[in-house]
Amino acid sequence: MPRYLWLRIGVVAAVIVGSLLLVAPRDWRGQPRKPINLGLDLQGGIHLVLGVDLEKGIENVLDRMAGDLRAALQKKGIGAQVTRQGRTGLVVQISSPQAFQEAQQALASFVEFDTRSQDPAAGRIELALKEKVITERRNSFVDQGLKVIRNRVDQFGVAEPTIQKQGENRILVQLPGVQDPARAKALIGKTAVLEFKLVDDQVVDVARVVQEGPPPGDEVLYGRRVDRTTKAETRVPYVVKKEVLLTGDVISDATVRVSDVGEPYVSVSFDSVGARLFGEATEKNVGKALAIVLDGNVHSAPVIRERIPSGQAQISGGFTFEEATDLAIVLRTGALQAPVQVLEERTVGPSLGADSIRKGVISTAAGALAVFLFMLIYYRLSGAIADLALLLNLAILLGALAWFQATLTLPGIAGIVLTIGMAVDTNILIFERIREEFRLGKTVRAAIDAGFRRAFTTVIDTHVTVVVSGIILYQFGTGPIKGFAVTLMLGIVASLFTAVFFTRLIFDLVYMGRRRLQTLSI
Repeated sequence: MPRYLWLRIGVVAAVIVGSLLLVAPRDWRGQPRKPINLGLDLQGGIHLVLGVDLEKGIENVLDRMAGDLRAALQKKGIGAQVTRQGRTGLVVQISSPQAFQEAQQALASFVEFDTRSQDPAAGRIELALKEKVITERRNSFVDQGLKVIRNRVDQFGVAEPTIQKQGENRILVQLPGVQDPARAKALIGKTAVLEFKLVDDQVVDVARVVQEGPPPGDEVLYGRRVDRTTKAETRVPYVVKKEVLLTGDVISDATVRVSDVGEPYVSVSFDSVGARLFGEATEKNVGKALAIVLDGNVHSAPVIRERIPSGQAQISGGFTFEEATDLAIVLRTGALQAPVQVLEERTVGPSLGADSIRKGVISTAAGALAVFLFMLIYYRLSGAIADLALLLNLAILLGALAWFQATLTLPGIAGIVLTIGMAVDTNILIFERIREEFRLGKTVRAAIDAGFRRAFTTVIDTHVTVVVSGIILYQFGTGPIKGFAVTLMLGIVASLFTAVFFTRLIFDLVYMGRRRLQTLSI
């Protein structure tokens, strides 16, 4: 037997052994192997369509810039109130009109704004966010939301999630295998804006302030207090300063820890900038209560006993361990610049997925059996060779899905069925070419050589065309369509190997050296 045939036999044997090892439930060490990932339609899970509130995002940007404006004026020694006007404007009211010109110079560095109007005598400046800035911010909200949600889902531990943009302000989220929609929605949709604000120690009667309204520069926020014995929750009002001393943008890490009394809390670590700012804030406000505010809710308000230079803070509030874990995730992955709301929600149960798998397996087996019988009856021995190639095709396809950890969806099963038909179609094309050559009076060996050679170009053209179509489907399709594209492309590549390389090898082994053979079982 020629050496090149042994080399081809070795390649085929390696492919067969590798495919079987990849689809085996255990690896060569006896350890359980991770199964093929199943999509949302097969193993169940959650389908969400989220709407990004772009207008609220612009308002949040204005609120943050108002704080930056106020801080810039204070550094110049200028007292001022900065309030939002409408959805795109800010009003700066200077305490001393004599400092008007100096205030203008301080505000000149904020190039995101145009001056709408100004009144030097009254010390009033009205600013408007530029249209270009508004457009840029609106476009960034969805992109930033995609990134944050993807980071949160990755840390949530979901295999092969689908997270992609839909339209102008929508995000599609599909979480296969997740059966707790309430927790998933809370984790994904939490804005997670963390702020540190001082509690106003000048306010004595909080209940009166709640009824009559807070003094200028203050606001009323609420926290949750949980009774350790009865687990009853009560809302506690806090009068806090509007000025933000520190935000969650400077957080480097957040982990869950357990206190001495067994209550979970979140330990927050700041980066170098945050540690410096936190140290300065605690040094200037020793003896005052510092409210830790997340999404407008006060989680705790500890009294600052001394300067804290370590850059560490704790967030407690009667959490369960699961709540503390989710909070740590959203703090690590960052805040959403614009809030999101659930527009569409579907929960797919695992029983529906099991039924889909059963029907998919039955349809695949039925289609394969029909093809097997047809090829065996119509092409006889050559049909049996094509059936062997088809079995190898399926083994390679399943092994590739396991190797790449691709997600198998219901359309993906349809792609497998389609691959069976296309793989056989390739063999039929080759066999018909061989028949034509045999009818022209060529020998069996010469007919086989000419048939494979003449069919090769056509086979390559058709396979490349299908692969390009699969790439386009994968690039622009959603989750199920991507599943179809993956199985289609893997199946086509496997079909090219089995129909051309494997089938030709079997023909060479069966008819090698039989140059005087006058008949061909085809």
